[in-house]
Amino acid sequence: MTGLWQLLLMMLVAGVCAYNRWPMKKVMLANLAALALIVFSSNLAWGFYVSAIVYGFVALFYLLPDLRMDWISRKAYNFMQKVLPPMNETEKVALEAGDVWWDGDLFQGNPDWKKMLDIEKPTLTDEEQAFVDNETEELCEMLDDWDIVHKRKDLPPEVWQFIKDKGFLGMIIPKEYGGKGFSALAHSTVVTKIATRSGSAAVTVMVPNSLGPGELLLHYGTQEQKDYYLPRLAEGKEIPCFALTSPVAGSDAGAIPDKGVVCMGEHDGKEVLGIKLDWNKRYITLAPVATIVGLAFKLYDPDGLLGDSEKEDYGITCALIPHDHPGVEIGQRHLPMNQAFMNGTTKGKDVFIPLDMLIGGKEYAGQGWRMLMESLAAGRSISLPAMGTAVSKLSYRLTGAYALVREQFKTPIARFEGIEEAMARIAGMTYRIEAMRTMTAGAVDLGVKPSVVSAIAKYHMTEMGRQVMNDSMDIHAGRAIIMGERNYLANGYMSQPIGITVEGANILTRNLMIFGQGAVRCHPYVFREMLAAQMEDKEEGVKRFDSLLFRHIGYGVSNFARTLGLGLSCGLFAKKPVAGQTGKYYQQLTRMSSALALTSDVAMGMLGGDLKRKERLSARLADVLSELYMASTVLKYYEDNERPIADLPYVQWNIEQSLEKMQQAFYEFYENFPNKWVGKFLRLVAFPYGKSYSKPSDRLDRQVVKPMLTNNELRDRLTNYSFVGKEADDVTGRVEQAFFKVLAADEVRRKLRKAMKAKELDKNATNMERIEQAIEKGIINEEERQILVDAEEARMDVIQVDDYSHEQISGVVDEKPKKKKSKAA
Repeated sequence: MTGLWQLLLMMLVAGVCAYNRWPMKKVMLANLAALALIVFSSNLAWGFYVSAIVYGFVALFYLLPDLRMDWISRKAYNFMQKVLPPMNETEKVALEAGDVWWDGDLFQGNPDWKKMLDIEKPTLTDEEQAFVDNETEELCEMLDDWDIVHKRKDLPPEVWQFIKDKGFLGMIIPKEYGGKGFSALAHSTVVTKIATRSGSAAVTVMVPNSLGPGELLLHYGTQEQKDYYLPRLAEGKEIPCFALTSPVAGSDAGAIPDKGVVCMGEHDGKEVLGIKLDWNKRYITLAPVATIVGLAFKLYDPDGLLGDSEKEDYGITCALIPHDHPGVEIGQRHLPMNQAFMNGTTKGKDVFIPLDMLIGGKEYAGQGWRMLMESLAAGRSISLPAMGTAVSKLSYRLTGAYALVREQFKTPIARFEGIEEAMARIAGMTYRIEAMRTMTAGAVDLGVKPSVVSAIAKYHMTEMGRQVMNDSMDIHAGRAIIMGERNYLANGYMSQPIGITVEGANILTRNLMIFGQGAVRCHPYVFREMLAAQMEDKEEGVKRFDSLLFRHIGYGVSNFARTLGLGLSCGLFAKKPVAGQTGKYYQQLTRMSSALALTSDVAMGMLGGDLKRKERLSARLADVLSELYMASTVLKYYEDNERPIADLPYVQWNIEQSLEKMQQAFYEFYENFPNKWVGKFLRLVAFPYGKSYSKPSDRLDRQVVKPMLTNNELRDRLTNYSFVGKEADDVTGRVEQAFFKVLAADEVRRKLRKAMKAKELDKNATNMERIEQAIEKGIINEEERQILVDAEEARMDVIQVDDYSHEQISGVVDEKPKKKKSKAA
């Protein structure tokens, strides 16, 4: 037994060192001290000798680096060179694009929660807030989405002019060029608010401020290009589009066939060095109205005219071309999901442009892929996430209101558990989406270009927007499927696949990008090991690889020790940065982070390059990383808002949801891992007692739904920056006003319910008939009667749907006929 205890002591010391990720020098000293303790405190047995041999072996290679390199590192380096697929420049640029941010902490298994909580709370400046409250509010009041989508198929001329005059197209352009110089958070907030009124208007504003000529000029343009174009873009004198997608290259943007060849040609009556271009682009937003076309193409220089006779293929390059330049063809419009924003095609055949039309000039020839990847990392953090936020905010506010106002079986439909289940998803996801929006946009304002985080935000916020909209449609039922001026959901419902599809289709984003890029970029050693293995100077590569390899081994040992320790202790060993009810959530997220670090390391080590081809495996690890990030944003949002008691059910709902989804993703990963025994072993380490987490309970669902059904601070905060009309005949205003009138009548209606139970009122009568009975019997007074009548009339108005003549629906007549009595949903 003495030998066993000696071995267990040494394993415990090694485990503590690994769990705490001590540096190697400290680890060696700690284990040496443990060996000395055994020598002086007990008889030496086999456990000591086994430990001493292992220690000596490790110390030998630690203290003699030349021996380590010759016996281990060089062999491993040669093996890596053989098994690693060659990394071309396009792949390297894609991997290097953007920054590793909080996602790096979450991926590496030991997140520093204090660092996250210390990130400054994102807020709007006074100027930005005024723009949201005034110009953006005024724009929303001008928008009639039924008219825009179903009649004009375009924004009205006065709306276009207002957007230009008030600077909506130049929000990201610095003030010195005539723009607003707004933050990413302000950009996100403006687009969110507009999108709650009209998705078509929101896209029109969003695109010039997202990935496009403005963004590219800001970061890469020559001073001459900036001085000329940025003021014109800011004033709306130029309408930009960016042409990237071609018929044969959608998500695989690197495969675009559009081509430019360097040659001499004529421009403005002079022979100059330039590029002859051919392109065929589609799905280009704003193309039908664009005055300048940003163009991505592949550049070739077969005659070495750019000065490098050894280089013919320069790769993707970006240019900025006026729409009326000879040979440029702006094609016809697309009709994306029956939405009214401008989208269409552009083509060019043998179009000659001078080199100064390249964004950034000649020096940026061939740099287009890097430019696009870096800009996309920031743009995806703002634009499409804002659209997902908009549908969630509007659904939270109006679906809650409608579910209280709408009655079935003499009961508000919000009281039915089936409706409550769907409403809980709307409530919980809206809280999560707003938390993600503010934290992710805030990262961009800190100067971060979060490539992995932006992919997470784009994928999950558009997917959650789709889920929220589906649930809202189900709750509204017939009220939502009948098109007309009263319908505030259908256009948003139809537009959801657009966000799912663009800026990287969601299937690709989940299955390839989030973990594929995240595993390489967020891992502390893998990308550097890949670069070292491809160095031309082999000796220098071996030296770099040697240092990285053994730190990587230590990292892996640490991940194993941490995951096992956190699994056995159910996360209780993990540090928590705050006290109170939410402290335990940080511990559980740390446990899942450690499990992700271990599982990722094993998967990459065993599968290597095959992991990216096993998309369903990598997608499950992407889900874990995503849930860790989303749960983090919820905790950050809660702390930034000074820990409101009313938010606790929402925090609990979201964390429980994330933990259960991570658990499910891990189990599916382990069950489908090619080596079944390794999969079972990993599951045992990460979940030694089996499944630990459950979905939110029915009781918790009920708690998160309650704030949707009353007038309170949480409801207003979560739906802040959503536009709701103020007039009783407005498409959304009528719902909001009915909601408040029904709430105001609640106390009086209790009297009626009490009287019905006492059989003083006829339970089979209509609501209006019971009101009159109650007056006749003195149960309520005239003032109370008016409150009930107002509520009942508003309620009946809300549940109406539009109807039209056959001639108008068939398009025979344009004008709407005189109003008929509407049908109730």
